[in-house]
Amino acid sequence: MTDLRQTFARTDETIVAPGRLLLDGGPQRDMAVLLRAGRFADVGQAAALCARHPQARLVELPDHLMMPGFIDTHTHLTQSLGKSLVFGEPSEIFRRIWVPLEGSLDEHMVYLSSKLAALECLRGGFTAAIDAGTRSAGHIGKLALASREVGLRLVVAQICNDLGGAAVVPDRGQILRNAQAHLAACQGDPLIHASLAISIPEVASDEMLREVSTMAAEAGVTFQTHVNEHLVAVERSLVAHGRRPLEHLAHVGALGPQTLIAHSTLVTPSELNLLRDTGTAVAYNPVASVWKGNAVAPALQMQALGIRFGLGTDGTRADGFRLMDAAESMQRVAYGLASGDSSCGGGWLWLDAATRMAADAGGLAGVTGRIAKGLAADFLLVDLDRPEFTPSHDLSWELVRYGNRDQIDAVFTNGRLRMVQGWPVDWDARALMEEIRDLAAPAIAAAPIQRIHPTADSLIDMRLA
Repeated sequence: MTDLRQTFARTDETIVAPGRLLLDGGPQRDMAVLLRAGRFADVGQAAALCARHPQARLVELPDHLMMPGFIDTHTHLTQSLGKSLVFGEPSEIFRRIWVPLEGSLDEHMVYLSSKLAALECLRGGFTAAIDAGTRSAGHIGKLALASREVGLRLVVAQICNDLGGAAVVPDRGQILRNAQAHLAACQGDPLIHASLAISIPEVASDEMLREVSTMAAEAGVTFQTHVNEHLVAVERSLVAHGRRPLEHLAHVGALGPQTLIAHSTLVTPSELNLLRDTGTAVAYNPVASVWKGNAVAPALQMQALGIRFGLGTDGTRADGFRLMDAAESMQRVAYGLASGDSSCGGGWLWLDAATRMAADAGGLAGVTGRIAKGLAADFLLVDLDRPEFTPSHDLSWELVRYGNRDQIDAVFTNGRLRMVQGWPVDWDARALMEEIRDLAAPAIAAAPIQRIHPTADSLIDMRLA
């Protein structure tokens, strides 16, 4: 087997010729890429590429697929310490678990939680993630530091709530100064990209919703918020404004190409038109719908209407292949079976939604999401010499239904090898996990979390008693 650590100890002027290369037109044979200065400097037929760049060293990987890294369009890195606490819990867990937990974390625990989550992202093939921001007390710098150290490309939001929903809620002037400072801090960073967010529309005034969305648009960054996920939130908005949350965002002028809406599972036909007409993007989070939601976003209808969307985990589990499988499966269960749609978008749609479309939805289309000349060399090497891909008749579908993170041999961001067979190449992940095991329990115990149900383990213990 090829020693990938040794092979990619340097990537300057390197031509990589995999068995298959995933391009916009699907998996292609006899193609190669030139890596230079952390980017795809050239892409083309392998023989022609070698002829154009005779000075470059050649790496041949006939048993591998080279594909763009997955992009998680919606996650929460500072929730990783309590991720299994929400299993079996009713909806709106953010009120009873996430806000109390994140709000109680100090700087070091924000750093540890973020680093653990970033590690999980890379293990699952995610080379980039769109983080909705931490509700902790101003520790966003530690979140960015952790992601940078791991090598995960991160779009990270500064939360701008002015009516609650975070550990600290400054006055309006300070919120806007914090937002401007965050935008400035991320400029020029090769891996960290700025975003602005309001957790949910009801924790911000109409003026703040409008102003923050406008500020994001003017800065060319993404404005994030959670909308139309739970019935109770829709009803609260109707009582307060006479409008559903998405309708209210449109009313105050907070929708637009800069806006990324997490969930949008409970959407009416007129709200779908609002998303289409304003160019607003959606994070389709299929696993979150199964685990704690009220509905499944109509992603196939969104595609048919031309609504921009990408796939997101919502911090549920960081496995890009399982996310694609869930995205297709949920559309099939929720809509395809009833209409006799045997394709449900086809394998290519879910590969696209996890890469190119996700980059567009998250404001990274000019940076990553495809293997194309000039973009950052964020990519995966997937081992095709596996029973799951033997024989191979339709690799796009096989990746969606048979792919799994244990088939990922290597993960790269900015042309740099970050991970081989699930473990980082230049830092000690097991030492991180050991520290978290020591510190997580006290941190959880100190947070004012409210669980509705006992854990499954405690119920088993009660039955055995």
